[in-house]
Amino acid sequence: MPVHDLALEEIKLESDILIYFNFLGGEKVQIGVCDDQKEIREMIMEKVKNLYPSEDMICYQSGREVLDAFHLPDILFLDIQMPEMDGMETARELRKLDQQMIIIFVTVTKDYVFQSFDVRAFHYLVKPFDDEKFKEVLQDAVRQFQKRQMEGKPAKKEMPSLIVTANGEHITIPFEDIVYAEVFNRRIIIHTMNADIRYYGKMKELEKKAGDDFYRPHRAYLINFNFIQKYNSTTVYLKKGQAFIAKQNYQDFVKCYLRFNQRKGRE
Repeated sequence: MPVHDLALEEIKLESDILIYFNFLGGEKVQIGVCDDQKEIREMIMEKVKNLYPSEDMICYQSGREVLDAFHLPDILFLDIQMPEMDGMETARELRKLDQQMIIIFVTVTKDYVFQSFDVRAFHYLVKPFDDEKFKEVLQDAVRQFQKRQMEGKPAKKEMPSLIVTANGEHITIPFEDIVYAEVFNRRIIIHTMNADIRYYGKMKELEKKAGDDFYRPHRAYLINFNFIQKYNSTTVYLKKGQAFIAKQNYQDFVKCYLRFNQRKGRE
């Protein structure tokens, strides 16, 4: 789903609600909502019941309650600003227990949007929110879980390959192996984890072929989202090497990286 500016979409999560619903083949999805405010919990319960009137719900008041639960939810709406253990710390601990959980952050501030990538958040929503946005995000999350259940553990998607001519040889490079590409001395350098391949070509053409897992943060660089380790407003640090971000591209980069994480889901 598209993400609009850094304010991102708006959804308000109401406490930890565990919702069990049946769909296709009788599978159940468990949805948790974690918020320390009672009024938020009650409001979220009402909204969920409007969408899924026959489902059961369980509320949690803190991140610690989620971590101590006998069974973790498949989808978790998680408030960030909570006393004692905040939502970001809760998410880091949850990732140690469950790599597949769909985490949707909810907060009144955009300050934590970058940290949300570190725990592979499905979405980051800024309060206040409206009913349509709540419905959209919840249904998207359920569909993501549903798809995973139907497919089992999906096989890794095989990306197409790039064929280049370097030093008189034709070389095939799977796009999934490319960490990043850069322009240097009128040539393109393809960086993989094991090699650096130089050839004559145009970055614009490479960008068109590369697909949605790639982004061009600067006219001299094309990066693979899958290899990002961290970034700031000027630089993306990859598992091998780094790339610059043009000032005018930074906000768009952030939006596209969040969309990438949403699309990637639980692969």
